[in-house]
Amino acid sequence: MSWLHDMTLGGAVPVSREQLANDFHVGGERFPLVDRGRGIRKPAGWSAALSIMTAAPSSGRARPYADEEGPDGLHRYKLRRDQGGTAENQALRTAMRQQAPLIWFYGLQPGLFQAIYPVYLSAEEPTLDQFVLALTDDQRTVRPGSPVEDTFRRYLIAETKRRLHQPVFASQVMLAYETRCAVCALGHRELLDAAHIIPDSDPRGLPVVPNGLALCKIHHAAYDQNILGIRPDYVVEIHHRLLDELDGPMLLHGLQDHHNASLMRLPRQRIDRPDPQRLLERYNQFRAA
Repeated sequence: MSWLHDMTLGGAVPVSREQLANDFHVGGERFPLVDRGRGIRKPAGWSAALSIMTAAPSSGRARPYADEEGPDGLHRYKLRRDQGGTAENQALRTAMRQQAPLIWFYGLQPGLFQAIYPVYLSAEEPTLDQFVLALTDDQRTVRPGSPVEDTFRRYLIAETKRRLHQPVFASQVMLAYETRCAVCALGHRELLDAAHIIPDSDPRGLPVVPNGLALCKIHHAAYDQNILGIRPDYVVEIHHRLLDELDGPMLLHGLQDHHNASLMRLPRQRIDRPDPQRLLERYNQFRAA
């Protein structure tokens, strides 16, 4: 997990199947973190699993296993249903009994994964062929299926959003924008954010790429504070009170020069481009400010 932390900049950068299969070593020996063709990694000689995988959809299809959240806000992970999965499923049960930390590789696109760690298995639901995943220490205290006070349930769902949906959304946005700021094309991942057009605090602020923009930190802050607006035709506007202000090269080149200029970077695939209706709603808030 320490190696993954360094490799992924703390979970900000996706990791490829090839890296997971070839780049980690123990005592000079290659030690794969995933198995080819298998979603559950149980190293030879281990009783418990090391990692689990959720495959990415391909060619517009749904994911092959329907992992999802339950009404308690906890995520579920499906068992292998084929005969060959018996040993892997048993390794998950051992990890659950031992409360061993697991690494979860969540597919972004074929061969590319978001690394989420540590996660724990808190229960098995055998009639549904699935385990219950706990992504935080608080989630580990919940007995799945037991009544949960509504405020605490909302908190658990928010924790699932923070540990799963937000980092997956950020990585998908960065992939779509090729790790470049939409406004200025800055290309350093450490200085980029995945911004929501409709905020994620709004029930309609879904963590989907058409509701996202890759923005450097200054343009993200300017967008959130209604200093910078983006029209549905992908043209930038800067708030009028800043346009005549003199305050050095950062204001001049970082903001004023982008007024009435088109976005410098958009996703290549039209399906990933910012949704004009969402942009219009957000732009109207900018105009009102």
